[in-house]
Amino acid sequence: MNGSDSRGTESGSRSPRRSDATRNAILTAARERFAAEGYERATIRAIAKDAGIDPSMVMRYYGSKEGLFATVLDADLRMPQPDGLDPSEVGRVLVGHFLDLWEENDVLTVLLRVGVTHPAGAQRMQGVFRDQILPVALRCCPDPEQAPVRAALVASQMLGMALTRYVLRFESAGALHREEVVAWLAPTVQRYLTAPNP
Repeated sequence: MNGSDSRGTESGSRSPRRSDATRNAILTAARERFAAEGYERATIRAIAKDAGIDPSMVMRYYGSKEGLFATVLDADLRMPQPDGLDPSEVGRVLVGHFLDLWEENDVLTVLLRVGVTHPAGAQRMQGVFRDQILPVALRCCPDPEQAPVRAALVASQMLGMALTRYVLRFESAGALHREEVVAWLAPTVQRYLTAPNP
């Protein structure tokens, strides 16, 4: 009896791990397919093949291609808490933060690649950057009414660097050391957030 209970417990503990591994395999394959082929050309069958599972498993976990796409694009920028930011250092802090994100998280690269080719990707990117950068702009800018514009300017700077450095892979952009990128971009981001309205 006790042996049966023990086996049941072990089986139950393995099942969530298998489920997590399957989900992770699906998401990894989906990110690569969506990034390489865009939303329209990527198929559930191809994603399932890349993940080494049956296509029905993709549908079981995510319901549809659109549901899978939404999960892939669910990006958290993990922005610093606005109240903890020194307004005089915000440019340097944000540029360093974004460089760390881009270099450790392929979700953001997928988001950028898909965002320039698919309306749902663009909409998701707009929401991510608007909702997560705006509180920082509200904390730092001299006129709260200008916060949305200033947040958009910050996004334009960071997305421009990401596009040239990680997606289009401009040689000169990729060759810059992290400290050089911060030195070049931080003053501009600082100005966008804290300078008087030009």
